[in-house]
Amino acid sequence: MGRPKNFSREEVLEKAMPVFWKHGFADTSLQELERATGVNKSGLYTEFRDKEDLFVACLRHYLESQGKRGLLTKEPLGWKNVEAFLKNGPLNKGEQQGCFSVNSMREFAILPDEAYGVVTENRALLQRLLAMNIEAEKPKIAASAIAEIVLSFFSGLCIESNLKPRKTLSSRKIDNFMTALRSL
Repeated sequence: MGRPKNFSREEVLEKAMPVFWKHGFADTSLQELERATGVNKSGLYTEFRDKEDLFVACLRHYLESQGKRGLLTKEPLGWKNVEAFLKNGPLNKGEQQGCFSVNSMREFAILPDEAYGVVTENRALLQRLLAMNIEAEKPKIAASAIAEIVLSFFSGLCIESNLKPRKTLSSRKIDNFMTALRSL
């Protein structure tokens, strides 16, 4: 009979995620994950098949926690929700910059297929939620087309938040973007 584990899966995900977020998948070592989580290699491999499995679990955990914020489902639907999503979406907290999911897209070539699926499913969900909010405002062009533009803008904001020296997210940039969107 094996020893009982002395950690929770969620705690490991919470501690491993910032390491992957900062260094990316390729540049995160098992030793860094052990150090960050306080769980040795055998403990990690008992809970997760491998580094890829841990990464995908972190990605899922992150996206599930983002969904709990409900920025795009708040009633009434409309531009206010879209603006709140843009202003509250990309994180700039310590070494965690931008969006873990968007940052992960830079490594799609080396990530497991499952990670690609998790990210693309989430982006499709975001696009549908954005389109619902935009449709509520009765735009002149297709809400789905505007939602694609918003999602691309959001991705750009997330990537820009990684620039050094780190610049704070420009509220003015989002205000200008929202003015343009409202005219569509």
